[in-house]
Amino acid sequence: MTTPALLKAYFALTAVAPWLLKHAAKRQHLRQSAASERLCERMGQATKPRQTGPLIWLHAASVGEVQSAVALAPLLAEKAQLLVTTATQTGADRARAVLPKGTLHQFQPIDTPLATRKFLAHWQPDLALFVEADLWPRMCRALAQNGTPTALLNARSSKSRARFPRVYKEMLSSFNVITCQSDMAQKELQALGISPDVLFTFGDLKAALPKPEPDAAALAAFRAAAGKRPLWSAVSTHAADEAHVLAAHRDVLRHTPEALLLWLPRHPARATAIRDAAKDLHLAQRSLGEAVTSQSQILLADTLGEAGAAFATAPVVFLGGSFGREGGHTPYEPAKAGCYVLSGPNVANFKDAYARLSREGYATLLDSSTALAQALTTHMRRPHKALWQSQSENAVAKTAAKLLSYVP
Repeated sequence: MTTPALLKAYFALTAVAPWLLKHAAKRQHLRQSAASERLCERMGQATKPRQTGPLIWLHAASVGEVQSAVALAPLLAEKAQLLVTTATQTGADRARAVLPKGTLHQFQPIDTPLATRKFLAHWQPDLALFVEADLWPRMCRALAQNGTPTALLNARSSKSRARFPRVYKEMLSSFNVITCQSDMAQKELQALGISPDVLFTFGDLKAALPKPEPDAAALAAFRAAAGKRPLWSAVSTHAADEAHVLAAHRDVLRHTPEALLLWLPRHPARATAIRDAAKDLHLAQRSLGEAVTSQSQILLADTLGEAGAAFATAPVVFLGGSFGREGGHTPYEPAKAGCYVLSGPNVANFKDAYARLSREGYATLLDSSTALAQALTTHMRRPHKALWQSQSENAVAKTAAKLLSYVP
């Protein structure tokens, strides 16, 4: 296969100017407030020893990808040491919270010749797994050259693959297993020229997540704050979602002045901007220990790890990342907790999930703050529905069986 010109340019540039990726990685590490002594991991330098025996390397870029691996990881960890890499500190925190005890974590190495070589020389994975996306050309090539069995898990439809088909065909042509979230994703991959023998559609791994267990202290605090008031939550919001959330809540308050919004931004650092934008409303900020009173109109939970408690408290949730370019967040977790799920229109990363839940009466996509306010008025006083049940547990077992056949 002839290497595409774009990949040739990439390999040449990152070989002669590796400082470009080094500089970007350092900035990202500092911006995420990750431990400074672990920056070397992004340069391929391990900070933990490799144990003897088989090792499975699983790369899950951030929180969403880690969530996709939650049900699968214990089955892998039974057969081999599990090493997980993430690109973000929030992904690292989530991995530590939900993956099996004993799982090793390192930050993702940059895709330079030296970092790739050092990472693989130290860890020598018997199986390399990439969750959903975040593939790097040099790493894919190095794994193929080493003869390491490699898999892409829970692949979804991708505009990037459609835009650069030859690049993705070269990266994926050596993969032993590619599991797809949907038949559409499988057809797209097959259209690239990927062999149908390595493509499997077992189901969406995210749908196999267990019902989220809420943090007990957060659940008690949220329920005490809500009392008997009409309540809705906005979870995992990004900057582009915030104006829509505030406009919808102001609209709700005009009709239901006693309503309370439980707001959990994706990144706690957004709290200052949210507070500034909501100056006309009574807001209590959880990280500052501000008490919720009968006058409070927003409880801003700018804390981490409390989404499960929000899902267990509010009967309807707006999921963020859906009015901007983030591509949405998984609706399966709140649906399993009994929430009705509302979202903006931009859910490319979870298009199949929202289509499924919409058909089954658990979710609605909306295109404006006005539509969001109308939907909230409808669903805010409803009790939690019977839990949405997934039939995707078989996807986990089938995926694990296929993968573990490559582990010595």
